[in-house]
Parts: sequence; structure tokens; C-alpha cells
Amino acid sequence: MAKAKKTAPKPSPKKPVKTSAKPAARKVAKKAAPKTAAGKPARITHAARPAGAPDANLLNDLIKWAKEKGADAADALYVNGESISVAQRLGKREKLESSEGRDLGLRVFVGKRQAFVSSTDFAPASLRELASRAVDMARAVPEDPTCGLAPEELLTHAWPDLDLDDRTRPTAKKLLAMAGEAEDAARAVKGVTNSEGAEAGWGRTSVMLAASNGFTGGYRRSGFSLSCSVLGGEGTGMERDYEWTSAVHLEDLMSPVKVGRNAGKFVVRRLNPRKAQSARVPVIYDRRVSGGLVGHLAGAINGRAVARGTSFLKDKMGERVFAEGIRILDNPLRKRGLGSRPFDAEGLATSRRAVIDDGVLTTWLLDLAAARQLNLKPTGHASRGVSGPPSPTTSNFYLEKGKLSVAELIGDIKSGLYITDMIGFGVNGVTGDYSRGASGFWIENGKLAWPVSGITVAGNLKDMFLNMTAANDLEFKSSTNAPTLRIEGLTVAGS
Repeated sequence: MAKAKKTAPKPSPKKPVKTSAKPAARKVAKKAAPKTAAGKPARITHAARPAGAPDANLLNDLIKWAKEKGADAADALYVNGESISVAQRLGKREKLESSEGRDLGLRVFVGKRQAFVSSTDFAPASLRELASRAVDMARAVPEDPTCGLAPEELLTHAWPDLDLDDRTRPTAKKLLAMAGEAEDAARAVKGVTNSEGAEAGWGRTSVMLAASNGFTGGYRRSGFSLSCSVLGGEGTGMERDYEWTSAVHLEDLMSPVKVGRNAGKFVVRRLNPRKAQSARVPVIYDRRVSGGLVGHLAGAINGRAVARGTSFLKDKMGERVFAEGIRILDNPLRKRGLGSRPFDAEGLATSRRAVIDDGVLTTWLLDLAAARQLNLKPTGHASRGVSGPPSPTTSNFYLEKGKLSVAELIGDIKSGLYITDMIGFGVNGVTGDYSRGASGFWIENGKLAWPVSGITVAGNLKDMFLNMTAANDLEFKSSTNAPTLRIEGLTVAGS
């Protein structure tokens, strides 16, 4: 049965608000989404306001009311989101959802104490009450010596147009047609016996940030996605696989037919898997899963983890932690990037950085609090939601492509493993110990010989990083990406 859902907040002076008074609450992950004009790069100033965002005066009034109640400083964050999601299975529509929502968050500082409140009620009387409540909460919590807004000299007031908003707003009918085309293409592949369905979605988020230190800025981001999952084989011999694509602009999505054909092709080649023998062999990570290894690095160089001493790389700054030639970048200014942002959640400028350069670790990912803990300069990596403090996150994080083709990367392997799917999460961020379930293909004499499943791959990330070789097939499918990677000497255990 088709499902239709649409929500819109209805302001009410008595509507409850969310509150938090934790001096060091954990991050609420939320990647803000920008609004920029399409075409040639342009410069915009803090006065520019994305469509869907409130007048900056509303945020500034909220900050003013907080200061009138006794706050020494404050910032306010507005997030407005809308989305459409559809799904079909075996040619029949299974889901049709539409949603809209907006939130407003306030962070206040009283000395070295901070508190957070958020609400969907934008009535002036309610916002005055919100500001008063936040100040009262801040007075009651313990001091946090690392909290505080950015000094004015660190703020940015102009940024480039990153082309992050596709002004197209697709209809549900258009999205259903895309999902249908993908599923039909997948089911047409010989060997596909059933379908888990195809989904298509669109969303747009507008963000605006204002602070008592003089920063005001906003941007807007759109996003499109399409996925398809099918099954092959019969009975207990059935296998499942999938394909997906996501992009800021509709024109950058993989075509529905290709998504479907890939899903069908992937599942058919997995049929009749064998069990692998336990051994210590070279392991190849297909680019569909190799981004996970880069993600483990992101966690290890997060400034909060380093300051707490809970990162296996905490003492490795300036040292070689990857193989020679490996370069890993974080680029928040990539045009149409899925993780791009023109400024960070504290009003600081963002910039392209090589966090690993020729295998050497060059920087931590720092927001203001982490930088103060480590006595370093912030790197513009702060991200936050409306009801919690900022914390460091990556933007477009990727390992640069190497020089070898995938065939050349595999060519000299007499016996090894090619991974196409990972299962579970067994990574110790303190020690670097790594153990995960996997499936894929066994390699014999430089070729993919047969499918394998039910295996475990184990090692330590410190050794894995130092024994890594990259192929030349980098593709940007998400905000964290890597080409196909080869790791020497991992332990593979069959079951």
C-alpha cells in the first residue's frame, strides 16, 4: 500500500522544547546543506540568506534576548529540511513519503559554562522563554575550560559558490519512475530470481548560523539518491547484492538502468560461494568497501580522540603512518561534493588539506574545543546539530588514486582475497586491532577464481596502513571515498 506522510511544525507557545546542559556532550552528526547559485564561482558574504532560512534578524534577536538574560555570548543555528522518498518492489509501489521540518538551536555561554536548547516553535514569546531557560541552565552546569565562540579574527565573512543546490524539485512520480527503471533493469539480468526493491529519494536542507561574535552565514544543499537490491539463486543457495548512487545534482546520478544492471550483475557473480581456507594472504578491498579503511583513519585523527588519548595514532604526528606515495585529503570546497561546506559550524573558513602526504600524518581534525585542549590552531572541521556542541568531522575525505589498474593490482597474487562486502564492525580505535566479516572472491594466479563467503579478515590498522597500495579507479560516491586498495599480509579465517 502506498504511504503518504507530510509533517509541518505548528508553533504553539506551550510546545515543549529540547534541552541539554552537558558541558561536553557528544556530537549530533548533521552535515549542513548549502544554497548557492549555479554557474561560475561567485563570492557571497555573510549577509546572503539561502531560500528556506529565516531572516537573520530572528537569530540575532534570539541571541540578544539571551544576552539580556545574562549570557556573555551565544550562537543560534537554524536547520530547515524537506524530503521525498519512494520505493517499489516487484513492480508495485511500496512507499511514498514526504516530510518537512525545521529546528532552531541556541547555545549560550555564562563564563566558562555552556548550555543548549532547541525548539520547533518560532513564536517570539516562546523564543524569549527559550533564551531565559538556556541561561538558567548554563548557570547550573560545571565549567568547561575549552568552551567558547571563535575570536573575531578567525571568522570568515566570504566564501566561494560550491554549486551545492540543484534547484530541481522532482515529483514523486519522477522518483517512482527512476526506481521502477532500476528494478526492471536488475530483474532482467539472467540469474536474478527475486527483488528486495528499489528506492529513490530527494532532499534539501537550508542552514543558517549567527553568533554574538559577529558571524552570520547560511547555505543550502540538495541531494538525490537511487538504490536497488536483488537476489539470485534458489532456496538456501540464494545470495543478495545491490548497487546505489547519490549526488548533489540530479544530472550527476548514475543512470537507473546502470544501477539496476550492476545490482543484477553483482548478485549473479556471487552465486555458489565456497569457504576459504585460513591463511595469511594479500587482500584486495573493492572500491565499494575501501572507503571504510579511510573512515577508520578519520576517527583516529579526530582531535577529541587524540586529546582523550583514545586514538591508536595519538603519538604519530609528523611520522609515516601509511605506505610511501599514499595521499589522503579532506576537501570541503569540492564543487558539488557530498560533504562540501563553505564554512564550518563555528564560522571558520574551510580549506583543502592533505592529512596524509606521502604517507606522513600532517594534521589532526580540530574544532575550537579540541584545538584548545591540544594547544593548537583549529582546522575548520567543526560540525554540529541544533541540540549539541560542535565536534570535528571530515567533509569530502578521500584517498587519491594510485598508478596501477585493478588488474595490475591483482596480477601478481598467487593466492589471495578480493572483498566486495563487509559485515559487522570489529575495530578497536585505541589499539588499531581490526577484525571484520567479509565476502567476495578468491584470487588464484592473478584472477578472480570463485566467490567466497562466511570469512573473517583480521589485522591491525597500523600495519595495514603501512602495507597499502592504491589502484587508479577512485570514484566519488559518498563523502568518504577510496580507490580499490591492496593490503599485504592479512589473516583470513574461513568458517
